[in-house]
Amino acid sequence: MQSETRGQDSNTRHICNILPEQDKADSVLLVEVKTPAGNWSSYPLHKHDCDNPPIESYLEEIYYHRINPAQGFVFQRVYTDDLSVDETMFVEDKCVVIVSRGYHPIGVPYGHDSYYLNVMAGPKRQWIFKNHPDHVWMLKS
Repeated sequence: MQSETRGQDSNTRHICNILPEQDKADSVLLVEVKTPAGNWSSYPLHKHDCDNPPIESYLEEIYYHRINPAQGFVFQRVYTDDLSVDETMFVEDKCVVIVSRGYHPIGVPYGHDSYYLNVMAGPKRQWIFKNHPDHVWMLKS
């Protein structure tokens, strides 16, 4: 399995690619993500809900959250450009969040470490995400 650190400053998270797209499987991608307290994950804002390569691929996503300590929490927002989906959730230990479409950032408060098992699946095992245009500036050096 490949491990990597993504992001910087308060956007740091540690990734373990259990079943990445280059490995053989039918439709599932599987990733573990550890986000330290006070950091953001699935950030900058991005989505992958349109079958439009090379700009974006269609993948639905499930997050299985674990929080340390267990009485902690994270916030996860799931929303679409037109706001037909717009939910902000208080997510506790052992909760599942399903993201069938839209952007889906996670904020981890101070004092709580986040772990989530991330399962993505779609018609093609290709993870191409589209960053929210209002937040692309964060990716520029």
